[in-house]
Amino acid sequence: MRFLLSISLCALSLLLGSCQPKEQNSTTKTIGVSLLTRNHIFYKDLEDGLKEGAAKYKFELVITSADFDLGKQLSQIEDFVTQKVDAIIICPVDSKGVGPGIKKANEAMIPVFTADIGAQEGEVVSHIASDNVAGGRLAGEYMGKLLGGKGNIAIINQPAVSSVLDRVQGFREGIAKYPNIKIVADVNGQSVRDKALQATADVLQAQPLLDGIFGINDDSALGALDAVQQFNRNNIAIIGYDATPPARDAIMKESALKADVIQYPKKIGTTTVESIQKHFNGISVPRVIPVEVGIIDRDGLKKLAEQ
Repeated sequence: MRFLLSISLCALSLLLGSCQPKEQNSTTKTIGVSLLTRNHIFYKDLEDGLKEGAAKYKFELVITSADFDLGKQLSQIEDFVTQKVDAIIICPVDSKGVGPGIKKANEAMIPVFTADIGAQEGEVVSHIASDNVAGGRLAGEYMGKLLGGKGNIAIINQPAVSSVLDRVQGFREGIAKYPNIKIVADVNGQSVRDKALQATADVLQAQPLLDGIFGINDDSALGALDAVQQFNRNNIAIIGYDATPPARDAIMKESALKADVIQYPKKIGTTTVESIQKHFNGISVPRVIPVEVGIIDRDGLKKLAEQ
């Protein structure tokens, strides 16, 4: 009789949803992602890292791309707030301009994380990115040695982005060790190959005695390479940033592109998701999480191919 009564009580409890305790984390967490772009190899790899991390923790990702459009990115963030996602990952189009979107997420108590590019306004739980100051410094030191400690160089920049500001800061620090090297031009190539080509062409016309160019990403470096080849100024040494396959190919072909700072975007992606998981579990995460970088030239690429 007691057994039948127990079964009846349990059946009633089931109807009320309380016979078995709910499992913790039974509800899938949803994370909204606004990438800078999906057209760059770097961001494709970063997205792969995000997906790998999400699969590990059973998170649902809602991935969008801002396509270098700040208005589009702000709209995407607003949509995530409306959808009441559990966290937001942003790769800002504009480090300052993205601030209003982050503040809306802050007001909605949705934690925000930035990957690759930092934000200058709004509250961000953690920023996960390559150690861009260190990467820029490696590029500057390599350039100094490549030029034998003297010459004139240009920077193909994109000053609206915090990660680029860090790269340029590091590059200037590296070059500062060589007092006979002068930075004679610092122009905005907008991180896009055709824009970088035009910016470099303008520099080449204004600077007949140019010895080196630092491109803040590989589109900038490859655009500079296009311009150098068009002007037949192949004695100019170029250093890029990202080590994407097209840049590696150019380095292996012994073009004017001599070396590249190598990043690990997939690791940035997985580390970002790991940081979110820790935050969900109440574990404090660092405000900034740097991911290692390196520099690679033709000899380094040949060694990699032999492994």
